[in-house]
Amino acid sequence: MNIPSTLKYTKDHEWIQIEGNIATVGITDFAQGELGDIVYIDVDTLDDTVAEGDVFGSVEAVKTVSDLFMPLTGEIIAFNDALEDDPELVNSDPYDKGWMIKIEFSDASQIADLLNAVAYEGLIKG
Repeated sequence: MNIPSTLKYTKDHEWIQIEGNIATVGITDFAQGELGDIVYIDVDTLDDTVAEGDVFGSVEAVKTVSDLFMPLTGEIIAFNDALEDDPELVNSDPYDKGWMIKIEFSDASQIADLLNAVAYEGLIKG
């Protein structure tokens, strides 16, 4: 299982890459494996400001639909349009081509609440 040490993680199985005040967000390799074949990504919060912990969209797999939770409070400034035609990028390349949104976050102190790779690995291994 791939858990890049350069990223931050949530207990809801999202990964976050921080660059300045922009965060790129997707779901982890573990999450996509648990969901199975992903067929649709729904994010209708583009250009909205969403609070940490609130739902910003959903991911639909063959057998289930799962909510996506905001890791940091901020404005959703981009959606990965490639996922509209090719949602399985989340399965094949969750940490690169399968990213979902970019957030311009407003409270950098929230980053301290995110998990590092070691803590996330501990979470999923239980």
